[in-house]
Amino acid sequence: MNITRENIDELNAVVKVEIAKEDYNEKVDKILKDYRKNANIPGFRKGHVPMGMVKKQYGQAVLVDEVNKLLQDALNKYLTEEKLDVLGNPLPKEQKNFDWNKDDYSFEFELGLSPKFDLDLKTKEPITHYNIVAGEEMIDNQVTQIQKQYGKLVSKEVAEENDILTGTFKNEEEGIDNETSLPLENLKGKKNLNKFLGAKVGDVISLKTKGLFEDDHQLVELLKVEHDKAHDLDVAVEFTIKEINKQELAELNKELFDKLFANEEVKSVEDLKEKIKEDAAKQFKQQSDQQLLNDVTEALIENNKFDLPKEFLQKWIQTVGEKPLTQEEAVEEYTKSEQGLRFQLIEGKLIQENKLEVKFEDLKAFTVERIKEQMAQFGQTDPAEKELDDIAARVLSNQDEVKRLSEQIMNEKLLGFYKENIKLKEKEVTYEDFVKEIYK
Repeated sequence: MNITRENIDELNAVVKVEIAKEDYNEKVDKILKDYRKNANIPGFRKGHVPMGMVKKQYGQAVLVDEVNKLLQDALNKYLTEEKLDVLGNPLPKEQKNFDWNKDDYSFEFELGLSPKFDLDLKTKEPITHYNIVAGEEMIDNQVTQIQKQYGKLVSKEVAEENDILTGTFKNEEEGIDNETSLPLENLKGKKNLNKFLGAKVGDVISLKTKGLFEDDHQLVELLKVEHDKAHDLDVAVEFTIKEINKQELAELNKELFDKLFANEEVKSVEDLKEKIKEDAAKQFKQQSDQQLLNDVTEALIENNKFDLPKEFLQKWIQTVGEKPLTQEEAVEEYTKSEQGLRFQLIEGKLIQENKLEVKFEDLKAFTVERIKEQMAQFGQTDPAEKELDDIAARVLSNQDEVKRLSEQIMNEKLLGFYKENIKLKEKEVTYEDFVKEIYK
């Protein structure tokens, strides 16, 4: 067997594999002899079928199979030994009038080579690292929600603004018949609200679903209609009032603080607001870090320019799916995935050059921490070390879970690397301002 490579340019090459009869003949003969021993052909005793007949019936199929196995093994070994960093998989070149009746064969494969480039981490402008905090309005709203959650409902006879009504939405033609609680503050517009003001138990209010709520998704919950149907639903419904209640807010006192934070120092409204702010910051940190990863990704792609074997990759994309793609479809798919491929190469080089790796001890420690967090949610705040180790062992016996956790750990390592090595500027923003700035 002989393997040679011709470099077309820095990103494309052709590998030629020449297979001679002596490379495969012994293996093919052995398989055919085994076939002969076990072949059941009418007119011949088992094991006494003429070899010529066995070769005629099975010879070419066995030959093709063995040559292909030999070809793939040789090609994979060659790529490994030559340390060729290829993109996609080798693509066999079409050979017209290929003849399996010959003794020697020659195969050619196109290769797409990974580009060589120097990693540049110096961005033109500092990348913003957002420190997202809860604003006063958000904190005040959260305090009010806590007061509502731990408050009580007081029965009333006449409906007023901000009351909560229990009743039934009905429309026989649409099959709507659902009893629910309706906070009047959820209604959209004064026209809808005014229909309820002054109403009493037993009254029937006629409404239109279109424009009843700010968000059509509330129709799914309150009318129990299908999600797809809720969008732009425009029908008449009747709401029969069964109960009228006023939400009486819980007092902000020591009893409530102890109920909310049994083992923590929360003794005043100021302490409560500070606690809400701290908890919100922890939740917002994940969004802040994810945004930083997104922004660094864009910056590194912009900063590191290199060519790709575009034509090769488009041809390869045509062949890798469940069904072959047309050239136009492959070009479209390549366009959609090109930026992701570029960052994959940048990230791979960054990980390799900076020796970022996920070790088993990292994986186990990370898994144990996730388990402890989940157990704490169910009141288990001090689990035994053996129990944690046993659960972690079961989790890490699942290869899909290992892959998922490893990706999370590597993302954390990359995030730490970016924070230390890429020029950042810190910016404190409220959550509302963050959403406006990112999704403007």
